[in-house]
Amino acid sequence: MPMWACGYLSERTVPVEEFVEVAKALSDPSRVRIFCALRGTELCVCQIVELLGLATSTVSKHMSILRQARLVESRKEGRWVYYRRAENRLSLAAAGATAWCDSTLAKDATLKADAAQLKKIVCTPLKELCRP
Repeated sequence: MPMWACGYLSERTVPVEEFVEVAKALSDPSRVRIFCALRGTELCVCQIVELLGLATSTVSKHMSILRQARLVESRKEGRWVYYRRAENRLSLAAAGATAWCDSTLAKDATLKADAAQLKKIVCTPLKELCRP
């Protein structure tokens, strides 16, 4: 049973501001798709751009919102920026939202299609995806 369904959050206090920040971050379908795509993996911005078919600047804005809500973390390696789900800075609201997303959206058709497409994308060399 997921954490949110068995009282995980009800036993603790989450500040309203923290809850709202996480809720706003996950209120956009593209951000939900990104967040779910990061389950168990780390992706470069270029890989996320390829997955969603959005402009790099748009993906960067989405990532900024997810990072501000403490749902994702980033690291820079050379010219590439990589994102993964937050582990070290995971707030209580983010932990609950993560469990909720993973359990509720496990069988979503769009996310399954994204996962299949990601298998191809991660096999493509970054130098091909991330052309300046």
